[in-house]
Amino acid sequence: MNGAPVRTTPDAAFDTVSARAVLTHRLESLYGDAAPALLARVDQAVACAVQSRPEALKTLDVQRKADPNWIGRSGQGVYTFYVDRFADDLNGLIDRLDYLQALGVRWLHPLPLLKAREGESDGGFAVQDYRAVEPALGDMATLERLAAELRTRGMGLLLDIVCNHTAREHEWAVKARAGDPHFRAFYRQARDEAEVARWEAHLVDVFPDTAPGSFTFDADMGAWVWTTFYPFQWDLDYSNPDVFLEMLDVLLHLANKGVQGFRLDSAPFLWKREGTNCRNQPETYAIVEAFRAALDIAAPSVVLLAEAIESLDDVLPFFGVSSAACGLAYNNGVMTALWGALADGDVGIVNRLLAAAAQRPDNAAWLNYVRCHDDLIWNALAQYAPPEDLRRWSDFYDGGGFSDGRRFQTAPGGVPSTNGMAAALVGIGKSGVDQNLARARLRLLYGVIHALDGWPLIYMGDEIALGNDTTYLDDPARAAEGRWLHRPDMDWARAEAAEVGGEGGDALSALRLFADRARALGPAGIAGRATPVDVGAEVLAFARSEGRPFLCLANFTPEPQIVIRPSHLDVAGRDRLTGRDIPAGPVRLAPYELIWWSADK
Repeated sequence: MNGAPVRTTPDAAFDTVSARAVLTHRLESLYGDAAPALLARVDQAVACAVQSRPEALKTLDVQRKADPNWIGRSGQGVYTFYVDRFADDLNGLIDRLDYLQALGVRWLHPLPLLKAREGESDGGFAVQDYRAVEPALGDMATLERLAAELRTRGMGLLLDIVCNHTAREHEWAVKARAGDPHFRAFYRQARDEAEVARWEAHLVDVFPDTAPGSFTFDADMGAWVWTTFYPFQWDLDYSNPDVFLEMLDVLLHLANKGVQGFRLDSAPFLWKREGTNCRNQPETYAIVEAFRAALDIAAPSVVLLAEAIESLDDVLPFFGVSSAACGLAYNNGVMTALWGALADGDVGIVNRLLAAAAQRPDNAAWLNYVRCHDDLIWNALAQYAPPEDLRRWSDFYDGGGFSDGRRFQTAPGGVPSTNGMAAALVGIGKSGVDQNLARARLRLLYGVIHALDGWPLIYMGDEIALGNDTTYLDDPARAAEGRWLHRPDMDWARAEAAEVGGEGGDALSALRLFADRARALGPAGIAGRATPVDVGAEVLAFARSEGRPFLCLANFTPEPQIVIRPSHLDVAGRDRLTGRDIPAGPVRLAPYELIWWSADK
């Protein structure tokens, strides 16, 4: 795979005619004889969206269509968070925009904020109403005000769309349970346990400990409803053209409210095929391409982000198979590999993943990250590392070595994934761990993801080295869900102390610096893919493939290292992070030190 050529897809900046042709072809491939009738209804929905699109958003559309490479521009920092845990509500979030802007953030990625079912909602991922905001957070008018305020600051709003499933309490599901045949057809169902068994024979449980199985019997439906995640999350049936139309209409509606991007949650699961694991089917990629084509007509400035925590072979097609699809996808493989390398002090696994990730299309970008709201899934590296490596990393981050993480669950045959905030995983605050080295590890990881091609993402609290929240165990509503360990409330007292050099100040200063220097890469003529450079097992080194010579050097060990650069990069330059001169010859790196070298000319 590493030797494969770079993938390309057609230019994402389609004109309307091209987009309409793509839309037609994708719907025909998905729905056959039903496609003409569906296309007529899609045309009507798109036309209504175009007509009602606010002028300010049309202006943004024109600007981005004139700059088709805008997605690949360096320094587009993203900040992801739960609104209530960060700022109580949307009004509070608006009041915190100065803080985020000072951090170098250009995109806000709040985790689900649309109206969820009452009670357990999988952190908001069980949506009851796609057209309403969770009442405790605000309302749609406030969301529009947030989006408008972000635009005035040159920032954007990236919203979670849970497109694979709805809450059991969603209007569609309520009508389905009441016997409405139109809405019963919105959801995947099995008629009896024998049919369930045929499907289950090929499926892999997402939550084998807390929600085993992929079907839940519902008496009102008189059938086994497909529930990939939790029993209250009902999988939609995208083989029904009405489902595609409804979800597209949701995207168009929210795009006209000022949302500039959509994270397509659980995208790999959209299409089911018996005899397979029902992930990453060809029709799934076609659905996303159809969404993209419709948006290219009605809201071309909107970016799509694929939430596909899968092997790279399965993630890459989300960028587009026959035409453009998602402009962004999580660089999950590289992220997970960074943690494995940190545990071992050996960067071989990262080099393999960087080479594979370089196959992305030219008109797309990776979302690079250190941590997020989900668990760290070692099994995603099964294609690139032997089982004993996966097991060793899983064990290490279950409180071993410098780590203060905790194991999560896994499907049979896999290894447990890992929960924990980044600060805890690197050892900040853990007794017996050298805290200077722990802080250096956190800086190292964030320095690497800001130097890579793509958009760097900060998970809420990492900028102040916020640790684990074990208080979730005292809350009966959350105690059974281990991922709440790394979903703490934002500590604003700590943030204020960090501003004046107190606890967490080292991380805050570092992330602000990384954001500033990342934005300066493009103007300095540094661009292109990150390509690994072999300088030894202990030091991660990667160049950027276009423009001025650039080399990121990252020491993944607690010992000093001497780096001998390849001859074509062994020239005088400077560290773009500190400004210090770096002459030709060997480069000395302190424990966990990071350098962004670039040539003088």
